Amino acid sequence: MQRTSLTTPTDLSEQAVNDISQALMRLLSDVFALYLKTKNFHWHMSGPHFRDYHLMLDDQGDELFAMTDDLAERARKIGGTTLRSIGQISRLQRIVDDDAEYVKPLDMIIALRDDNAMLTRSMREVHSLCDEAGDVATASLLENWIDQSEKRTWFLFECSRRET
Repeated sequence: MQRTSLTTPTDLSEQAVNDISQALMRLLSDVFALYLKTKNFHWHMSGPHFRDYHLMLDDQGDELFAMTDDLAERARKIGGTTLRSIGQISRLQRIVDDDAEYVKPLDMIIALRDDNAMLTRSMREVHSLCDEAGDVATASLLENWIDQSEKRTWFLFECSRRET
């Protein structure tokens, strides 16, 4: 069996390709972890706000999943590699899984709010790395995803507020 190089031509430095593609792999791992956590809470939601939360989390899950292919392909476009397995995701993810049998609806909302805020911070860090390397295309993608992540955080924050 013959192996072929996965190197893609780019004008980014070899160091930039390595650093950015590694950062994108970690980010992609977090997005997959947050996607599954969001769907977990979507599937296990209960209580008086069931319908609203269920629909909101479904929309948020769709938004997260839509990022995955673009993240992986961006790493490949610049000459890097990307995720190959669930095991690799579990080694790289920073979003903490929730395997609890039952989570209160408000606790679900708060956990997802905090996780989305963390994802936003991580994307800003990758954006800075891209700026330093002159990778405007990846930075541009990140800007849109940061906006989406801020919106998810905002919605979850508003849902988590107690009425006064």
